[in-house]
Amino acid sequence: MSASPTPLAQALRAIAIEIAVEAGNLAKDLRGRGVRVAATKSTQTDVVTEADRATERTLIGLLADRRPDDSVLGEEGGLSVTGSSEITWVLDPIDGTVNYLYDLPIYAVSVAATVADPSCADGRRAIAGCVYIPTTGEVFAAAQGGGATLNGERIRPNRLEDLGQALVGTGFGYSRERRAEQAGIAAALLPRVRDLRRLGSAAYDLCAVAAGRLDAYYERGLQPWDYAAGFLIAAESGAAVLGHRDGSAPGEWLAVVAHRPLAEQLRVLTSQEAAPEGWD
Repeated sequence: MSASPTPLAQALRAIAIEIAVEAGNLAKDLRGRGVRVAATKSTQTDVVTEADRATERTLIGLLADRRPDDSVLGEEGGLSVTGSSEITWVLDPIDGTVNYLYDLPIYAVSVAATVADPSCADGRRAIAGCVYIPTTGEVFAAAQGGGATLNGERIRPNRLEDLGQALVGTGFGYSRERRAEQAGIAAALLPRVRDLRRLGSAAYDLCAVAAGRLDAYYERGLQPWDYAAGFLIAAESGAAVLGHRDGSAPGEWLAVVAHRPLAEQLRVLTSQEAAPEGWD
C-alpha cells in the first residue's frame, strides 16, 4: 500500500463513485417497476435481469463520456470495450441479482478501475473503486493508498483474533457440484465460529468486513467483477485479503478477508490441498 493515493487514483475514485451512484439509482428505479428475467447463465438459477443489462449499458456509456480511451470488462457483456489506455474498468452492474429479483435489499453496483498486475489472480489490480448500495444510499469507496470510506468517513475492520467469536460471511455458487463442495466447508466451519452469514452479494460482504459489520469473509468461485472494487476497499480499510494457503493470490480458487490473525486461521480451515476439478 502506498503512502498516499496518486492524483490519477483519486480522480478515478471520484468517477467510480459518480457512475456507480447514477447507475445504482437507475437499478433501484427499475426494480420499482418490476423485474423481468432476461436470460440464465451457468444454471437455471443463475439469472440475468433486463435491469442488469440496462445498468451495465449505463455504466459503459458514462465511462465512454468520461474516460473514452479506457477498456471496460463488464459481467454481462464480457470484454465490453477495448481501449488504448492502461486502465480497465471492471463492472458488476447488479451484484446480488437473485436478491434483486426477490426484492431483498442487499444488492450492489461495483465499479473498479484496474491496471495490469501479473501477481493478481486475474492479472489486474484495482487502484480505485466504489461499491454502492442503492437501497440504503451507502457509498463504499477507496483509492490505492488513501484508505477506505463509507459515505466519506473512514472505515476499519474489527480487530478480532478469536475465531470462535467471529461472525463470518460467505457465498455459494450455482452449480450442484460447487454448492456441495462449499456446503462441506461451511459445515466443518460452523461449529468453530460464532455464526455464518450468507447475504447474497460478495461486493457487499467485502465492504461489510471493511466496515466491521462482519468479522471475516471467505468464498470460493468469485469472479473479477465480484471482487475488483471490494478487495481494494477491504485492503485499504486495513483488512488482510488472502488466497489459498499454498500462496495463490486471492481470487476464484479462494478469497479470505479479515483482520490478519483471523484471516490466517480462516485460510487454513477453508483451504484444500488441491483445487477442485474444473477450477484451474
